[in-house]
Amino acid sequence: MFDISLELQKLPTCSGVYLMKNELEQIIYVGKAVNLKNRVKQYFQMNKNHSPKVIQMVKHIASFEYIVTSSEVEALVLECNLIKKYNPKYNIRLKDGKHYPYICIDVQNSFPKIKVVRTMKKDGAKYFGPFTDAQSMWEWIEIIKNIWNLRTCTKKLPQDIGKDRACLNYHIKQCGGACIGEINEQEYNLMIDEIIQFLNGNSKAIIQKLETEMIKCAEELNFERATLLRNQIQSIHKLEYKQTVIHQSMADQDIIAIAQNEADYLVQIYFVRQGKLIGREHFLFTNQHYEIESLMRDFVLQFYLEVAFIPKEIIVQILPEEQELLQQYLSEKKGFKVTIIKPQKGSKHSLLDLALKNAELTLSQFGTELKRQEKKTKGALQEIQEALKLPNTLHRIEAYDISNTQGIQSVGGMVVFEGGLPKKSDYRKFKIKTVIGANDFASMQEVFERRVLKFQNNGNTNEKSFSKRPDLFLVDGGKIQVNAALLVLDKYKINIPVCGMIKDDKHNTRGLFYNNKEIILNKSSEGFKLVTRIQDEVHNFAIEYHRKLRGKAQIQSVLDDIKGVGKSRKQLLLSHFKSVHYIKEATLFELYEVEGLPKDVAKNVFDYFHKDQIKS
Repeated sequence: MFDISLELQKLPTCSGVYLMKNELEQIIYVGKAVNLKNRVKQYFQMNKNHSPKVIQMVKHIASFEYIVTSSEVEALVLECNLIKKYNPKYNIRLKDGKHYPYICIDVQNSFPKIKVVRTMKKDGAKYFGPFTDAQSMWEWIEIIKNIWNLRTCTKKLPQDIGKDRACLNYHIKQCGGACIGEINEQEYNLMIDEIIQFLNGNSKAIIQKLETEMIKCAEELNFERATLLRNQIQSIHKLEYKQTVIHQSMADQDIIAIAQNEADYLVQIYFVRQGKLIGREHFLFTNQHYEIESLMRDFVLQFYLEVAFIPKEIIVQILPEEQELLQQYLSEKKGFKVTIIKPQKGSKHSLLDLALKNAELTLSQFGTELKRQEKKTKGALQEIQEALKLPNTLHRIEAYDISNTQGIQSVGGMVVFEGGLPKKSDYRKFKIKTVIGANDFASMQEVFERRVLKFQNNGNTNEKSFSKRPDLFLVDGGKIQVNAALLVLDKYKINIPVCGMIKDDKHNTRGLFYNNKEIILNKSSEGFKLVTRIQDEVHNFAIEYHRKLRGKAQIQSVLDDIKGVGKSRKQLLLSHFKSVHYIKEATLFELYEVEGLPKDVAKNVFDYFHKDQIKS
């Protein structure tokens, strides 16, 4: 048993990171402290003016642990990395599902190539981005390809120079021919340096170089080349035209503003490079209660942890908590002084106003969309709750279906909806182990037995999908399937409502089956639409798993009967022909052509599928 009062006394007075845990040992909050003892004790002092979020969090703290660090900056970085790793409930967490693309140049290698990646690594490569507008990124790449003619091949250079003929790109003048020695490594690296300069926003020098070459080509009557260079210059100007000129200082800046309403926050960030607005992005935090200085602090810390470029100046609407520490961390990370400022007047203040107005507008638009979505989700859940006359609000719904073909390869599928939306990470598949033949009642019992046993000890399981208690069980079917589930729940004295989803003669959703009677929902209602979606989702999920197992069994039963065909040769055949059907249709000569397949085994395969022809 974790004694919080006792453990508080054991805390050290040095800097470090603390991790708050709930009764399930799940990390619900990660924080940093200059003095661990003082900071952690503050959470449990009732006379402190805690925010609503902290008050709510403290109610769920069952234990904590800590990690000592050598400095406050080290603690800051560790805090951010742990938040990223554990995604605690009460921390601000920037969603990284989008993973905006970066342009990457691996300058560590000889004759480096340009590639697009979704994550930035500490591998010595040069990264540019992230690009919030992917189309703009591809336009930049197209210009680079047209001007510098970098290689795109997979050859290892310089080892492979001269070992093979030049590729098509060389012959159509889209590659400099590094693989055949037409351009040496020093010349190639000069091109890479120019590209890096270009991607860093210094297009002026590149344009001057192209203009000089264009004039020279025109004087030499090489009008084809001159026209090509002119088009390249126009492409750069066209791309630059899309970027709004903010000021003439040629400064690199990020501008961050936060809009808020009753329980939602929207962080808007503008990216200014070389005095031009090149992009913007927003991050939404809903149904939360934050101190705005704390939100700004956490946003700056997490956002700049992984970005490829940190500007010298970050302009903010409100100064973040631990401003000096953040500046120290960013400066050490970047290698030059980074400042975080809140301007009171002038052009920088005007930029901040522009970002704030856009943040407020975006948040307002989100509010309108949120109301529409709430009608589809929360409204739908409320309709179902009222139709079933359930006392508690619905949030988490688990739905189950059984799928088989005449009792063969019988499986169960479990899908989860939270807040009216699918939570695919919690979906689970069940291979029926104890039931022989087509028996939906017994199969549903087995699935529920396995589900309930996972949850029996207060959700004490490592599988997150089984650790949460649902508000409602749905089963695809009627009285038989519902009764099967209820028998298991009664056995373990679990009081969770079970409702059947019944279909009409055309196999479309008709209504619900609950408390031994059918309940009809209005077909135009959001509640009916949600039930339909859940029923279709669980049916498709279960049947896809069944088909996958059935397909594997068919492959196994056919190919494994052929003399000389084991696991590796089966994979060899499937890799070559893609399916059993095409293996069956293959000629003997085509089977002989399979690399790695002995001719006698190829003959066995052919003979197996052509037994009737051989007999005749």
